[in-house]
Amino acid sequence: MTYQRPAYEEVTIANGGSTVTLRPTLRAAVTLEARYGFPALFRALDECDLTIVSEIILTCAPKRQDAAAFLFGIVGRPLSPFFSTAQAPLYQLISMLTPAPILNAKPANNPGKPLPWTDYYAALYEHAAGWLGWTPEQAWSATPTEIDRAHAGHIAKLKAIHGSDKDEKQAVTPDPDASLDRNALESLRGSIQRHGR
Repeated sequence: MTYQRPAYEEVTIANGGSTVTLRPTLRAAVTLEARYGFPALFRALDECDLTIVSEIILTCAPKRQDAAAFLFGIVGRPLSPFFSTAQAPLYQLISMLTPAPILNAKPANNPGKPLPWTDYYAALYEHAAGWLGWTPEQAWSATPTEIDRAHAGHIAKLKAIHGSDKDEKQAVTPDPDASLDRNALESLRGSIQRHGR
């Protein structure tokens, strides 16, 4: 059985009697990718880098004060139990900062060059605030997958209402660059599943 993202993307980490719930919002994705990049985020989890892991938790918590209180609870305690419970949910969280692949989707014929993550996230924001009419706060608080799926649904609705010419050129969907090693991510997901996390 392969890892499958939950329909509502969030993770919960429990440690020492306290918990924190984290959401992979567009705001968190833009902030963390710009500050560290995906390879460094995954490496920080592998290396148990408390500084970057703390920043991930603070950035992805809906209420920063709740995340700060959660992190304060690990001060002065051994970090091994914390990382053993936090690593798997945080791996999932970081992978959720990119839109989930659409199952059974046709391969895209996108002859353009790949976009940097910055431009990709800007396009997602444009889809949310421009095409869908969401407020800036709604756009920043949604996950990349939520925006991607809502935009696809909006386009499908327009095609259903107004029809679609089969020869009509499809809108080019941003294609993020290769800074995220998808093969390594899939290997990591398999490892998480094998360890029962």
